[in-house]
Amino acid sequence: MIVHVECYAGHRGETEPRRFFIGPRLVEVADILDRWLAPDHAYFKIRAADGNIYILRRDVAAGVWELWMYDRSGPCV
Repeated sequence: MIVHVECYAGHRGETEPRRFFIGPRLVEVADILDRWLAPDHAYFKIRAADGNIYILRRDVAAGVWELWMYDRSGPCV
């Protein structure tokens, strides 16, 4: 699923997601738990302010972000 991601470029110029939109829904990044690079993609495992875990994938060449994985941590309501 393609998502719109707002990023912050740190002092070393590394792009980090700060918030993203799933459709009209805003998801704030609370913590970056892990990150790793593949030859053509960058991955970020994040905990969002809603308590859920997401993995975002960025296609480096195209500059496109995708929601790669979602884990609902809270109780089902």
